[in-house]
Amino acid sequence: MDTIGRHVIAELWDCNLDVLNDIDRLEKTFVNAALKAGAEIREVAFHKFAPFGVSGVVIISESHLTIHSFPEHGYASIDVYTCGNMIDPHLAVTYIEEKLEAKTIEKVEVPRGMKAIQFKNKKA
Repeated sequence: MDTIGRHVIAELWDCNLDVLNDIDRLEKTFVNAALKAGAEIREVAFHKFAPFGVSGVVIISESHLTIHSFPEHGYASIDVYTCGNMIDPHLAVTYIEEKLEAKTIEKVEVPRGMKAIQFKNKKA
């Protein structure tokens, strides 16, 4: 399927509460997930909330990886969006799932840029 990008949205439940509230571990996990998927990192920004929770983004040349953690619910909302077909976002998501020790995982892949591809093909 021709797309501009692939967007994996993951709901991670029953995660390790200590990891979900540890900004340094989450940042390291997301940087390593991007690298394991073969992405080129451009910027990294993470923020810890009081009394708990972390939001963060790793901007990659191919798009981004994000997290919003909710330790009080054992939950993390994850997005991994990659453009082109050189990077597999599922590699990054699987690595993150393992590091957060998620016991319940729901995820969906959304193809991005389908309309633009369709229009381009119609004009060609």
